[in-house]
Amino acid sequence: MGDSSPAFQVKLAQTSADLRAAQALRYDVFVSELGGGGALVDHDAGLERDHFDAFCDHLLLWDLERDAVVGVYRLLRSDQALRAGQFYSEGEYDLSKLTASGRKLLELGRSCLHPDYRGGTAMFHLWSALADYVAEHEVEILFGVASFHGTDTAPLANALSMLYHNHLAPEALRPVAREYQSMELIAVDDLDRRQAMLDTPALIKAYLRLGGCVGDGAFVDHAFNTTDVCLVLDTALMNARQKRIYGAGRSTT
Repeated sequence: MGDSSPAFQVKLAQTSADLRAAQALRYDVFVSELGGGGALVDHDAGLERDHFDAFCDHLLLWDLERDAVVGVYRLLRSDQALRAGQFYSEGEYDLSKLTASGRKLLELGRSCLHPDYRGGTAMFHLWSALADYVAEHEVEILFGVASFHGTDTAPLANALSMLYHNHLAPEALRPVAREYQSMELIAVDDLDRRQAMLDTPALIKAYLRLGGCVGDGAFVDHAFNTTDVCLVLDTALMNARQKRIYGAGRSTT
């Protein structure tokens, strides 16, 4: 059944204190744990932040018993991206096919969980709230960069090649990395699929289970100490698969 004790609540950040709580968790995960950085990171205050935060909605998972934010998702719709100047992912990927598609877009980013809540039901609560947000705003396409830890692509060769060979986005919606790192590092017949799945982060595997696909090329982000891929997910497919994956045996409130 997952977590035995937490009483969770998911809500959008409404105050500057809510946003700081999200940025503090992001600092703990992306900076302290994974070695990332960035121009606006506040090391003294322990906050991971950037230019886009002011324009986004921030989905927060609260553990009510601890009165603490233990999970976050950053959400950026097309209208918000217009005010921000661009989508965050546009710094890494050419999104022109997505933005020209006429579909309603939502960029997902900065997803993380406190270490104590990984592998339990916490992510399910965030996904459920995200599905409600998607329905409310009539979002048709979800996308965003998702990261492998580290900037050396050699240990990631099986995982990146598996994504390229098996999960490449349709041409009409396919983002392309601006600083192009090929993901086709191993021929399809030489792939070690088991190793590829072991090397693929849980969040990326979750997107794949929900029908997600990837853009062409990885982006090596030295500032954040990651190797990024751009994920694209049709929400109609997500909703159908999410019901199958998460719906069985779970009550809804």
